[in-house]
Parts: sequence; C-alpha cells; structure tokens
Amino acid sequence: QKGRVVIITGATSGLGKEAAKVLASKNATVIMAVRNTEKGESVVNEIGKSFPNATIDVRKLDLNSLKSVKTFADGILSAYNRLDILINNAGVMACPFSKTEDGFEIQMGVNHLSHFALTGHLMPLLKKTKASRIVATSSIAHRQGNINFDDINWKTRTYATGKAYGDSKVANLYFTYELARKLKGDNNAPTVTAAHPGWTSTDLQRHSLFFRILNPIFSQNVENGVLPTLRAAIDDNAQSGDYYGPAGFQEMKGAPVVVKSNERSHNEANAKRLWDMSEKMTGVQF
Repeated sequence: QKGRVVIITGATSGLGKEAAKVLASKNATVIMAVRNTEKGESVVNEIGKSFPNATIDVRKLDLNSLKSVKTFADGILSAYNRLDILINNAGVMACPFSKTEDGFEIQMGVNHLSHFALTGHLMPLLKKTKASRIVATSSIAHRQGNINFDDINWKTRTYATGKAYGDSKVANLYFTYELARKLKGDNNAPTVTAAHPGWTSTDLQRHSLFFRILNPIFSQNVENGVLPTLRAAIDDNAQSGDYYGPAGFQEMKGAPVVVKSNERSHNEANAKRLWDMSEKMTGVQF
C-alpha cells in the first residue's frame, strides 16, 4: 500500500483501529479521523511499537457535528493532493435516544448523514486520485432496517434503538448503491463498495447485555472482523456496488467474500428518496 493515502473514521477502537494498524503496517499513509485525538495518539504509539516506520496522521472529526465534518474535510483538502481510500467506519449502536448537534437522531446522524457529508466534501480529491475507493460499513442489522421517511428523526414515534440502528445500516447500503449508480460512466469516479464485519466483538456493543452474554459464543475477533472491510478497500477485482461480508453461517463469521444484502436495501426509490433528504439535511450536494 506504499504511496497510498487512506482515511479511516472511528479509528481509535474496534474495526477502525485494526484497519489502521493493518494498512499502516503495509506502508500506507493512514489518516485517523477521530473524535478523541488524545486516544488517537495513544493508538499511534501502540502501532508504532510494532511498526516504527508507520505514517499516521491523527485528525479531529466529530461526526456529531456537520461543522466538524466540514472543518476536517477542508483540512484534508488543503494538506493532501491525493486520497486513495476513504473508509467510513465510525458508528454508534444501540445507544439511548439523543440528537446530534444538528438535531438528527444520533444513529442516523452519525452512521449515515455525517458520512454522506464527509464523502461529498472529499469527492473532488477522490476523483483526482486514480483508482480511488470509498467503503461504507454496514451490518447484518440492515435486515431490520425500514426507514420511516416521514419521521427519520424519531420525533413522533417511541424510540426503538435497535430499529434505529438497523435503519442507519440500511441507509449505508442505500448510499453505496445510489452513489455507485450516480457515478456510473464517470471514468474518474472512485469505486464504491460496502462491507460488514459479521458478528464481531467490539466496543460498539457496550450498551447491550445481549451482546455481552453471547459474544463469547458467537463472535469473531476484530482481526477477522476487519477482513471484509479491507477486502472492500483493496481487492483489485472489486466492482462498484459490491458488498463484502463473512462467508460462514448467516454471515456471522468466516473468510471475506462478496455477499448479498436484502431485497429492501436494493429499493431504488427508497435510495433516491434518502439521497434527496440527505442533501437537504446536510446541505451537501455531490
């Protein structure tokens, strides 16, 4: 990966941290886009013990705030003349109801809308870079997703955190498939892929007793869980719209392969509707 520049959001723990470690070990320049830069620097020190020549740039990105997303993107555009891979990895899961700084329901706001805005801001640099790539991180939970477009911020419904998470994860796939359609025929366009880690034990599940009990039985470790993301990011044969996940039973664990998302995630009318809403809500147009 020498000479390539990679951005990974949420790289201080779990899959993001593991992706940063692997790509830095392969001589990519890794930009860790993180909320807590102190924590980011300690990850750099940790990686540096195994890979002293690693090139890692820690930058602040708070996905709770569209202003922070814009500031981060502006910093990248002025400091770098290429961007080979953008891994939209950061996420929140099954947390209590709250809103982002811009008034979005937290899971849709962080997991989808802020990454939508970030990708839009960085698109000129991605297009300038030959054979660049965007990776969205979805989840098996996309199967529970069924976005209520009339109440995307849960103003009138009783909040169901698991359902809101599923909504945000099907949103990641709508985004991937719609962007792939929009960029079709553009020779400078990045390849747009998605991945999910199966059942991987990470900090993301800290709010859930269910996961704390069942993780020891069903989950795989982050070293294996990150493989679909890495394959989506660097496989030379990847096509726009490809979705990677584990090969095993119910896609819970196993080797990274191209998998199929559910029928609803391929609903083009929903994807277009979400795209239009996302442009209005974030003020970012591609």
